Parts: sequence; C-alpha cells; structure tokens
Amino acid sequence: MSRFFPPAHSAICALALAGASTLSVQAHAQQAAQTFAIPAQPLSAAIQAVAQQSGIQILYVDSIPASLNAPALAGQHTPRQALERLLQGSGLRVDSSDERIFTIAPAREKAAVSQLSAVHVHGQQDVFDVRPGLVTTATRTALNPMDIPQTLDFVDTQRAKDYGINELSTMLAGIPNIDTQPDMRADSIMIRGFEASSNDIYLDGIRASGQIRHSTANIERVEVLKGPASVLYGRGSGGGIVNQISKQARFDLGSSVTLRGGSWQTAGGTLDINEVVHPNIAVRLTADAENGHSFRDDIRYRNRMVSPSILFDNHDNFSWLLQYTHDEAWRVPDRGLAYDNLPSGLSIRRAFAHPDDYAEDRLRYFRSDMKYAFNDNWALRWVVGHRKQSQNFDHLYSGFFCSADGVNQTSGASCSQPAALQGRDTLQGRLRAWQQTDNTTLTTNLDLTGQFELAGMAHDLLVGLDYSHEQRRPSLATQRNAIAPIDIDNPVWLPKPPQGAATQENRHQAYARAIYLQDLISLTPEWKVLLGLRTEQFRFRSRNQLSGQSRAYEGTTTSPRIGLIWQPVPEHSLYVSYGKTFTPYGGSGLLSVSVDQTAVYNTDPEYTRQYETGIKSEWLDGNLSTQLSFFQLERYNIRYRPDSINEPDRWEVAGKERTQGMELSLSGRIAPNWYVRGGIGLQSAKVVEDASSPDRENQYKSGTGRRNGSLFLTYAPQTGFFAETGLTYVDARWIDIPNTEKLPGYTRWDAMIGWREAAWQASLAVTNLADREYWRSTSMPGQPRTVLATMTYRF
Repeated sequence: MSRFFPPAHSAICALALAGASTLSVQAHAQQAAQTFAIPAQPLSAAIQAVAQQSGIQILYVDSIPASLNAPALAGQHTPRQALERLLQGSGLRVDSSDERIFTIAPAREKAAVSQLSAVHVHGQQDVFDVRPGLVTTATRTALNPMDIPQTLDFVDTQRAKDYGINELSTMLAGIPNIDTQPDMRADSIMIRGFEASSNDIYLDGIRASGQIRHSTANIERVEVLKGPASVLYGRGSGGGIVNQISKQARFDLGSSVTLRGGSWQTAGGTLDINEVVHPNIAVRLTADAENGHSFRDDIRYRNRMVSPSILFDNHDNFSWLLQYTHDEAWRVPDRGLAYDNLPSGLSIRRAFAHPDDYAEDRLRYFRSDMKYAFNDNWALRWVVGHRKQSQNFDHLYSGFFCSADGVNQTSGASCSQPAALQGRDTLQGRLRAWQQTDNTTLTTNLDLTGQFELAGMAHDLLVGLDYSHEQRRPSLATQRNAIAPIDIDNPVWLPKPPQGAATQENRHQAYARAIYLQDLISLTPEWKVLLGLRTEQFRFRSRNQLSGQSRAYEGTTTSPRIGLIWQPVPEHSLYVSYGKTFTPYGGSGLLSVSVDQTAVYNTDPEYTRQYETGIKSEWLDGNLSTQLSFFQLERYNIRYRPDSINEPDRWEVAGKERTQGMELSLSGRIAPNWYVRGGIGLQSAKVVEDASSPDRENQYKSGTGRRNGSLFLTYAPQTGFFAETGLTYVDARWIDIPNTEKLPGYTRWDAMIGWREAAWQASLAVTNLADREYWRSTSMPGQPRTVLATMTYRF
C-alpha cells in the first residue's frame, strides 16, 4: 500500500511507487572501506547519511518506523558494513543487487529489487548540494524538475544565511533575470522585467500580498517559477512567482542549535528542535533571534521568530500538518538620501535617521495541511491558511543638502540657511511619513490528484478548487518640512511633533473563487504533455473611511498553460511551453480601486503571455543539473482613455511591454567533494508600444538590467575543512523610463571557510571581500566588507 510522507523538501523526498517506497541518492560509487562520521539520530536519517557519504543508491521496500533510532557510526567501513551496523536490532536487513544498489527490507522478507523503481533524490546530508529532489511550486504536485516545462530556480536559504544574508531580495539578487531594488518598506523584486513584489510572493503557496518585508527566519528554501502561473495561483504580473517554503515538522530530521556573530554588532541564534514523540507524531519548534546595527550611522534592527508545528501521519493513508508562525522585525529605517540626490564626497555611511524613527513588520501565520489517500492512485489534499501581516512605521525621508554658500546640491538652485546654522552645510526639506497597515489573507484550496491509464497513456491529474479573501487596511499621513534643518557634521535633532490624524484611511478587499485542472500525460516513455486550465471569478472593493465612499469591481477570466516535453534519454529533457496570466484592475499592484463615483474602470484585465523553450539535463551520473531556456514574455492589453474628460467610458489599447532573453543555471557536484551553483541571465525588457506616451516606446523598463548572475564553487569533504568562494554580478539598471540615468552595476565577491566534525560545524564568512562600494537600489547602498562567524551543533 502506498504511504504518505512529509511534503517535498530540499532535504529528503519520498514517493509511493508500485506499492513500495523508494529513496535514491545518486553519486559516484566508492565501494572500498571509507571513513564515516555519522552522529546518533533517527535511523532513516542515518541511512540517508550513509548514502550521501558513500555514493550508493538505497531502495526501501517499506517505510522505516519513525521510532527507530541509530547509534553513532565512526571509523572505516564499507557501505554494506555501515548499513549493517546501523540496522542491528532494528528488525530490518540489507540486500544488494550490485555494488551500487542496496535494498532495505523487513528481516522476514527478501526484496525483489527488479520490481522497484528508483527515484533520484538529492538528500539532506549532502548539505552543499542544494538541489531539491521533487518540487511542488510549479504544479502543486510533487514532480521531478525534469517534468516541468518552465524554468524553476531554487535558493537554499541556509547557504545565504551563512553569509549573514537574511533579506529575500538580497538572496535573489544573483538569480538569472531577477532584478531587486529593496528599500526599508518592501523587497521590490522584478522577474523577467515585471514587478513581482505586491502580488507574486507566496508563503507555502499562500499569497503574501501588500507592501511588506518578507522574513526568511523560518524559511527552508525559496522556489522561483519563471513566467505565468495563473493556472494554479490566479492573478499575477506574469514575470513569475516566488514561493517561500517554511520549516515544518518531519519524521526524518534531527535537531540543531546555532549561534552567530559578526560585523556591525550582529549577534543571534537559532534553535531548531524536531522530535518524533510517537511513531505517528512528529513535532518541531523553530525559534530565531538576532540584533544588530548597520554600517550606516544610527541604523539598527531586532528580529524575533517562533514557529511550532506538529505532523500526524498514520503511515498508511492520512496525514495532517498544523503550523503557526509568529515573526517580528523591528528596525530604525534606512531612508537616507537617494543615490541620485547624494552630494559628491558625502560618505554612504551617513543615513541621517531621526532618533525616533522606527518601522516594524509583524507576521502571524497559521496553516493546516491535510491529506487523505483513497487508494494507491487517488488522494485528496485540503489546505487552509491564514496570514496577518502588519507594517507600521514613522520616519523621515528625502530632503536636500544646502551648502554653506547657499546652493541646493540637488537642483543647483539657491537655498537659505537658518540663522543658527549660517556658514554650515545643512540637510533640509525632509518629509515625514507614518503608516499603520494590516494585510490579511485567508486561503483554502482542495486538490484531488490521481494517477491512471487511459488509451494506453499514463495521466497524472490534478483537479482543484480555490477560495481566497484578502484585505489591506492602510492608515497614513505625510508631512512636508517635518523637522528643522540640521547641521550634517553635527546633527542636533528636535523631537518630532505628534503624528496627528490620518490623511488617508482606506479598506481594500479582494475575493477570488476558482476551479482549475492540470494533467501531465505520458504519451510514450519519451514524450509528455502538460495541460492546464483555470477559470476564476474575482471581485475588488475599496472604501474610503474618511469620506465614506466605496466602490467595487468584479470579473471572470480563464488562464491556460501547455507544455510539451521530450526526454530522448533519462538525462536530458527538452521542452516548449506557453502560458498566460491576467492582471485585473484593482489587483495589478497594491489592492485598491478608485472610490470616485465618476471614475470609469478598465474592466478588461491586462494579460501576460510567455513562450519558452529549453533543455534540462543531468550530468556526471546525476550529480550535476543544468537548465538552459529561451523565452519571450509579453504584457498586452495595457489600456488607457484617450479622452478621459469628454469620453470617460472609452478605453483603448495603449500598447505592450516585452522581455526577451535566455537563462543558464547549474547546480550540483562536479567531482568528489567539489560543488558548484550559479547561473547567468540575459534579457531585454522594453516598452514596445505606448499610444498614451509614444516617447516611451523602445525604452528599457526602469529597474531592469541587461544581465546578471552568480557562480559559487565549494570544496566540502564530509568531515574536516571546507571552503567556498563566489561572485554575484548585477548589471547597471535604468533609474527612469526616459533612460537618461543608470544605477551602476556591481560585482560582489564572497568567501567562506569552515570546519565540520561529527555533530559540530563552524564557519567564518566574508561578504564583499574586496570591500567595493556599490548601490543595491537607488535608496540603499550595499554593505562594505562584512564578517560573520557561525557555530552549529546537531543532535
């Protein structure tokens, strides 16, 4: 009978196939006696460690009871001897069909290896091989990436956090054709030339919309699906989606504690306790805390997170995961002068934050994930998620420098100095903004999956229902000349006046109901086709709490996807695909519709369509994975009113925007103990037609670069010394749509050394090793050379 296992994960994935659970880890076989260093842990995890350290393939005839633990294993052993030592007293035995394939079965049975189908899964113990075995973001079903006819990128967040990189936007900076321009309020992510920050970032498949910072404190990995995703996720910008996969209770994972500290008074720690408290119950508690300052004057932060989860699995046909996450991120916001307003000679370390400036993001997130298998081929999954994320801030921003001789250093116009600051360089004209905003999402989806044969073709079917209700509740006000001018060399800050009443207070809501269908059809062993279709009803409503005015807007749309896959040999998968997404008025950015009773809405959504072709390959016996893709992504039906005064009801098509490009990425092990990860993206994101502003035509889109990428090389034996170095490259990006000024590009060089032995690991990482000065966005410079030391103990 097939069995449910925890969801697909960068650690270990398990599948039910032909009435047997199988796990395989591909690597170069090393069948001579070798040194093992495996701590005491659950038996399934210990077996996985043997597979990783020796390069063998392991098949399970039945699942290993979660209650079984393995003793520590050290010293010289052959892989078979190592397995036999771990299995002593477990009631299990090891058999082998050849020197590379071993089968674990109950001692009373002898496994029929020929009847088992091995599934390539890259296991958790090989922590520097960041490839996940199976993924769910692209299809909502656990599939091998080779069967997905779209580009899919991955980020193992731990690799980034080893360098002290915690911001989602910085983690994604080197991913091909992703542009990021973070500020203190939001991550500002563009995928293939289209904005993704407001609507296309997800947490475990639940939309995390709004102007917010996305915490990664409890994130295991990040999956980025390039191109339209409306078939499974509804409205979007079309460039792609970013799905953060959180840490959750599992039956095959141990526990750990981590301490870290480094530059700018950074100090923090992570506690990750995962325990199998009953053969059918696993619990996990993750907690993270960190305090630190910035290289920018007076900027500091404080982060706190706790997330308990519990997983019940009867190892037969039913599992249920419950999870809650509470995350708080407080900071003095970094809103210094922008890159193009910064006077020559002024250090980028000057942020000019008021002592009373603050910003705080708070996340409260609950998820229920229930699965039931009717039989070996059909299963039902019901997910309910509730996310409430708030962002409150009060800070100063913008302004200009007035030189001692009375010249505005931004505009060149004359400016006057206060009497007390005559003959001094001053900062003047600062604006003040305060805001209190709640973003709430309630989502539920019900998926029916089935595997069957029809007319000699195998089908992997998904039928689902979606419902979501989103709310955004902003209250805010801005104030000009909010604070008296200050001497930039000796700033003396006066207290801020009281906030006063809100000048904007709105309530925005979005509702969506959808039904979708997807089928992966195996026409022959070499040819597959992926078909998908979604029909969605949506409704947006806004209310101005100050005026009492409210209006609503609704519509219905259909989104398709189709992909053709040809796999002439198991190691190479060629594909072509087409997908379409929709961007309705009211949901194209932050949720809102005009409450003006005379406003005429653009009732037709904007659409984005993508054509993509590529090849996904595995090399070196499956140890190295590559993907190469070429794409054209086009947003069309962008509409405007040629004469909004005399003909407010007439809308015409303004034009289209188009991105063309290619991407190449690679990840895996290139030789014993040597690993690589990285990629390069080339793109041209332009305004093709714009009847409303013809001067914008053929201009590059603001915030996009022509190329970017990264490449990291790691040397990491199973024990002892390890080291890594890598480069992240970001091309120059246009600041404005007339393409008159660019934000310079940069190359950042990072490196790390460390030591691991048994349960201990220590590392020292340096970011921006060359100490280059650069700007991540127009409002935030990059960090100078930064050092982080990390110590982890696993148990």
